[in-house]
Amino acid sequence: MDELHRRIAASFSAQGLMHTLGATLDLVADGEVRIALPYSKTLSQQHGYLHAGAVTSIVDSACGYAALTRAQAGTEVVTAEFKINLMRPALGERFLAVGRVVNAGRMLTVCTGEVLAYPAGGGEPKVVALMQATIVAVAK
Repeated sequence: MDELHRRIAASFSAQGLMHTLGATLDLVADGEVRIALPYSKTLSQQHGYLHAGAVTSIVDSACGYAALTRAQAGTEVVTAEFKINLMRPALGERFLAVGRVVNAGRMLTVCTGEVLAYPAGGGEPKVVALMQATIVAVAK
């Protein structure tokens, strides 16, 4: 595990919400982070879909950690704002949030994110959500 991955993994493991949801880091690369989440009935809404709050949480974190891969040493990041489009019901046996840096500045980083739903029994994943986020670098 390289230093970048260690930095992201340490921060991720300190997040109570990601632990509560059952989310895990799937990929850490320069400018991109992927977070996996298995379907759980405890995270569903009344129709059995994965709740929009869970979908939003994993893609927000994926965008934030993607921004952290580009942040200066000695800084952390927080989300300043985001816009999410929920494209279709979140149906699947597992979900993958992908956060990517579009532009990284000294203080502000703009990221895009998407959440893919993987159907039970295989098949092509479907995009269930798209996000655009602005992430702010803050001193530790």
